[in-house]
Amino acid sequence: MKYYENIKLKNNMVCIIRNATITDAKGVLENTKIIREETDFLLSYPDEINFSVEEKEKFLEDKENSPCEIQICALVDDRIVGLAGISAVGSKDKVKHRAELGISIEKAYYGKGIGTALTKACIECAKTADYRQLELEVVAENTNAIALYRKFGFTETGRNPRGFCSRYTGWQELISMLLELD
Repeated sequence: MKYYENIKLKNNMVCIIRNATITDAKGVLENTKIIREETDFLLSYPDEINFSVEEKEKFLEDKENSPCEIQICALVDDRIVGLAGISAVGSKDKVKHRAELGISIEKAYYGKGIGTALTKACIECAKTADYRQLELEVVAENTNAIALYRKFGFTETGRNPRGFCSRYTGWQELISMLLELD
């Protein structure tokens, strides 16, 4: 799936929001590690990112050629500063209407409008792919992300008080949220 948009951030910088391609593999891996060093709100730690550049290239090629999944990158000054994506929940008839959303942004770029742009892009792509529901899980302490999702109409569907077991803080409650697209 493909996507492209130029946006102006709150600080008047230009940000390109587009689908990641195989040439972005190294930058995607670098960004993934940076963000995981900055926050404890994501599923994995930097030492758990074990993809080779070649494996990431294949992953990005598959996403670019998929009619229903996408990896999106946010670039400022030609550097990836954020990532987002939608992935099918499954291929069986009973779940093929559902997609999962994931977003991560470098801390230096919080509050500039990138999260809003990435969320908007993912919703547009999910609609283009004919998904009827977009889902996510978010750490309950990640109040900025929760506010962003609510701004787009996501609603809470449940909580898992022991969703993550952090190396640093112990149990982290996960909130399940969804957005109906039809």
